[in-house]
Amino acid sequence: QVQLVETGGGLVQAGGSLRLSCAASGRTFNPYAMGWFRQAPGKEREFVTTIRWSDGSAAVTDSVKNRFTISRDYAKNTMYLQMNTLKPEDTAVYYCAAVQPFYSGPVHPTDPGKYHYWGQGTQVTVSS
Repeated sequence: QVQLVETGGGLVQAGGSLRLSCAASGRTFNPYAMGWFRQAPGKEREFVTTIRWSDGSAAVTDSVKNRFTISRDYAKNTMYLQMNTLKPEDTAVYYCAAVQPFYSGPVHPTDPGKYHYWGQGTQVTVSS
């Protein structure tokens, strides 16, 4: 069983930065990909960014492009999200998720239904 734990959320002023971490544990962890999603109050969960575990290639949604960077530490089974130039509209609960290794679909999955494991989420609040 895979467990994902997010850390690093908090309150920050607009224009500031935060770094989220997602640590994975389990007997064997070798996902096809991991990703970050977010959900603001009253809105659906939305894709933010994803990284293919094997080669580190990534995709990111347009609204955070050039501001957010996803990365992973293969040896530590940990994924990161560096968030810069934060805006109030980035306020949401951020979830990390993982895709099982035997995956078939787009190279960089953006559909939350493609992700099999989820963390509990961490709150990010950006004040104006």
